[in-house]
Amino acid sequence: MHTDAQEQTILVLNSGSSSLKFGLFAQRGDEGNDDASNDASNDASNDEVLLLAGAAEGIGRGDGSLRIRTPDGRVLLEQAHALESQTDALQKLAQVLAQQHRARPAAVGHRVVHGGPHLRTHQRITDEVRRQLHDALHFAPLHIPPALALIDEATQIFGDAPHFACFDTAFHATLPPRAAQFALPHRYAQAGVIRYGFHGLSYESLVRQLGAGLPPRAVFAHLGNGSSVCALRDGRSVDTSMGLTPTGGIPMGTRCGDLDPGVLLYLMRAEGLDADALETLLNRHSGLAGYTDGESDMQALEQRAAAGDAQASLALDAFATAVRKTIGGYAALLGGIDLLVLTGGIGEHSERIRRLVCDGLGFLGLPARKVRVLHTEEEKQIARHCRALMRTGAA
Repeated sequence: MHTDAQEQTILVLNSGSSSLKFGLFAQRGDEGNDDASNDASNDASNDEVLLLAGAAEGIGRGDGSLRIRTPDGRVLLEQAHALESQTDALQKLAQVLAQQHRARPAAVGHRVVHGGPHLRTHQRITDEVRRQLHDALHFAPLHIPPALALIDEATQIFGDAPHFACFDTAFHATLPPRAAQFALPHRYAQAGVIRYGFHGLSYESLVRQLGAGLPPRAVFAHLGNGSSVCALRDGRSVDTSMGLTPTGGIPMGTRCGDLDPGVLLYLMRAEGLDADALETLLNRHSGLAGYTDGESDMQALEQRAAAGDAQASLALDAFATAVRKTIGGYAALLGGIDLLVLTGGIGEHSERIRRLVCDGLGFLGLPARKVRVLHTEEEKQIARHCRALMRTGAA
């Protein structure tokens, strides 16, 4: 049955460790056309259109903020005060949606960082999916608990709409065994202790944007508070820097990235740290924050480095060097790089980091025309997947 675009809006909730981004989408063209392809890579004439967007930043901190705007920049809500949780931000978003007299969304899409070994495809959220997410808490302890709380709150507010989980790990299901399996006894791989990879929705959106312009050998780098690098052959993930959890890979805002496992053994033996203490140390007090005694914001670090702060300069250099080393390794894996794409808050906005990353990569034949900066469209990609799932009858 044909319905108008407002009645077919999709609300997307992009849950991070300390942030919540969201967008409300309708579909351009005939959203009631049942013959349309259910592939999330439909052409632009049938793509999702953003109606409003916003973000809650610094959740759980005293410097939190909430902003909601229309695509033309009109501010619907702007608050600068502490937000206790993502559910607090969602409740305020629901109030704005009601005030704008928009129809309730036809579906709600949730970015879920990790679904564990059994949830590797985008799908409707059921009681069984919730149970499996609870079972996967230890895979992403920073992300899954707030995501589950948000799903529960969103279901209370928008209970008449189907809710869908879109997993960051889904894109990396194409990893070959040599990339996916760790050098551990095989029984651990059988139990789900493998490389999953993350930022998959971001990488999917880049593949979508590039379309036929995506060459056979590409490297994508999503650089933000959480950062990763991905090697792609013919648009499919063949290796990526994050591993079992989003803690691995290059050093990030507060996450350590890859470590010699002996460091963990030392901390356990010398300082008596248990699993919970190690988790807090590695996920909340390491990375850029570890180099600088607590500062993880890239703009602040760049300002401190410009003023002569040696620790800030070290953090920037170590971060960019880790990214550059990973890109170099993927060049060897792919036999060369036809395109390097930088995205994410740092990749898109920090000229200094882009320069530090790209300096020294000239030997790979990466002139400016082979390096691109693209805006990631995670929320739009989630909306596309939700629309496709609704068409297949998953709703």
